[in-house]
Amino acid sequence: MGTLIWLASELMFFAALFAAYFSLRDHTNATAAATGQQSMWEWGTSHFLTDPVVFGQQWPWFSMINTTILVLSSVTCQIGVFRAEKGRVGRTGSIANVAAWGMREWYLLTFVMGAIFIGGQAYEYTLLVSEGFVLSTNAYTGAFFLATGFHGLHVLGGLIAFLVLIGRTYVARTFTHEQRVHAIVTSYYWHFVDVVWIILFAVIYLIR
Repeated sequence: MGTLIWLASELMFFAALFAAYFSLRDHTNATAAATGQQSMWEWGTSHFLTDPVVFGQQWPWFSMINTTILVLSSVTCQIGVFRAEKGRVGRTGSIANVAAWGMREWYLLTFVMGAIFIGGQAYEYTLLVSEGFVLSTNAYTGAFFLATGFHGLHVLGGLIAFLVLIGRTYVARTFTHEQRVHAIVTSYYWHFVDVVWIILFAVIYLIR
């Protein structure tokens, strides 16, 4: 229950970021329309669009692939929860036999996918900075780095939580009810992080 209350407070935090983002966008778009100049939102979103053109328009392909990896990590995480609920901590067969994996293996895979997402985000930041897309450029870049940066910190927090949980399973001789609850609430946090990113991705990368 404490975890759910804390996640509710985190939801309010991200809601405030979304409100600030849309307020800034409406203000700058109105200013651009009045002056006949390109909106900073149009300038900013153009940095995410890459070839090839599909269905008559460009798409942020790299970010879409990175997002897919993070979304799929929620699937592997939930499978790990199912294993934890059954008390299956480690694999019961060969590492190549995915059906025999326990909670530990599925959570390790989730950790790797989350780490790949963070690496992809860092790579995208590097590309944006090389194009002059930095935090101090304008209000749009500030809103972008603030929203995605805070989300990235939350993902890092989730990765640390996975490492702590997995480490406990190696140290403890038996898989206790406390560890099972720990595994479940960690999945709550990870699913929350994924849902927030799906909304962020839609708002920043897809909605023009």
